[in-house]
Amino acid sequence: MKQNNILRENYTSNEQPYQLKLPIELSTIIPDNDSVRLFRQIICQLDLKQLYATYARLHEDQASPAQMLSILLYAYHEGIYSSRKIETACCRDINFMYLLQGKPVPDYSTIARFRTLHFGPCARNLMAQFTRFLQKNGEISGKEIFIDGTKIEANANKYTFVWKKSTTKNMRRLMDKTAALVESLVNRYGLKPIWHGLLHRHHLKQIERKLCRIKREEGIQFVHGAGHRKTQLQRDLETLRAYRKKLTEYIQKRHICGSRNSYSKTDHDATFMRMKEDYMRNGQLKPGYNLQFGVDSGYISWLSITPNPTDTRTLVPFLTSMRCALKFQYETVVADSGYESERNYTYLEDHGIRAMIKPSNYEISKSRKFQKDISRRENMDYNYDGDFYTCRGGYRLYPFGMYRRKKKDGYVQMVTTYQCHNCKGCPWKADCIKGRNWKTPEEERFKKLNVSRKFERQRLKSLRNITSEEGTMLRMNRTIQAEGAFATLKEDRGFRKFLTRGKENVYAESVLMAISQNIDHFHRRIQSGRLGEHLYPLKTA
Repeated sequence: MKQNNILRENYTSNEQPYQLKLPIELSTIIPDNDSVRLFRQIICQLDLKQLYATYARLHEDQASPAQMLSILLYAYHEGIYSSRKIETACCRDINFMYLLQGKPVPDYSTIARFRTLHFGPCARNLMAQFTRFLQKNGEISGKEIFIDGTKIEANANKYTFVWKKSTTKNMRRLMDKTAALVESLVNRYGLKPIWHGLLHRHHLKQIERKLCRIKREEGIQFVHGAGHRKTQLQRDLETLRAYRKKLTEYIQKRHICGSRNSYSKTDHDATFMRMKEDYMRNGQLKPGYNLQFGVDSGYISWLSITPNPTDTRTLVPFLTSMRCALKFQYETVVADSGYESERNYTYLEDHGIRAMIKPSNYEISKSRKFQKDISRRENMDYNYDGDFYTCRGGYRLYPFGMYRRKKKDGYVQMVTTYQCHNCKGCPWKADCIKGRNWKTPEEERFKKLNVSRKFERQRLKSLRNITSEEGTMLRMNRTIQAEGAFATLKEDRGFRKFLTRGKENVYAESVLMAISQNIDHFHRRIQSGRLGEHLYPLKTA
């Protein structure tokens, strides 16, 4: 048997001659109902003027912005997120070649720059365009929107956390040490105080200049290294500079944190929060973003990226940005109990939107323990005409006073205090008034309730909405559509971690994923003949 030398750099020297037969037009190989054809047609219908405006000049021998966008969208549809893997797919996959239309394969760095520098500034515009395209074709109803959120890990190191509370505490200690140092410098060098009781960072700079002037006037030479003894002036000046540098660092960290409690050093927009993907099983906090989806008829009609670990404070910014971008307003908002708050209820009422938010105590209120707890106001009779509660013992709790309660988001809530003026001799007192660490003796305690009447009214109205026949059907659709969108994102496509850094880049990456997922859903509906279906009906026995 003839042995060939296969150690040469050119592998074609040992190959047998073979004539490769390919059609002249690549589109003849691709099936007529392949989704890649739909991707190309939809991109042609979008207004890409804002995307083209991000380029200073365009070359004829490179892929156009429309082709780059179609390549990225189809790559995210196929579960390919790395720019290097996208470049490899453009060289080997015939569907990517079809989208390139004979243009040279873009470099991986070109793909990465397009995703952040060119697509990022117009991501919101393209997302709104595609949603209006679906509405024009009757694919979204524009009436009910199902909102839900999930947390996705950021492209940041796990142990690069900066905590706002620790920074504030260390900054307070440093200010105390700096004040003591400045006082000693004033006494030692006879400096004139210029801060009038309030010491700021620019005062430290002025004191440093005065010490440098003393050094020049007295001709003191600063020494460094082993075997040299520093003068008192050199030690004081170096300590002052170190304090000022550290104080500047603490101020910068607090400024980056803003209203958040933490951030990552490698991605300043990422916030440390608990994830469901807890590989260590110790409740470890990891840097991430809160991704909010608004789903209508199975399509992601809008999305937002927030640094909040919980969903409560994300609803109002989400609806505000969606209304400004889409130029229309949904009639009904369906969400889970994580979005319940008086601020959210009030926003929906002010804008004429029907709230279908499940109360946070909806599931626990069905338990026997909850229903037998006589200390809860839900188990007391309330008289709307007289504005009082009646406890198990038959005693009445009348309004005792009102106060304002300010939330973290700045919303001010009016709370009414109800108090029973005579609880002595009540046989239910031990079960009604709980708590054993009170300073007040048990016989002198009286039952008190702190209630927001506005919030109770809004919660009761939302409860009636979700327990109706229509509300039951919408809640079922929320679990199918909203949670199904995240299931497709995480489980089917394996998207568990962002590849880019910064809130704007992360948002652009999320829009790419959302549009590609919407086109895939649109394709499946066309092929299965389910166009125009918005809600799943309730199954009856």
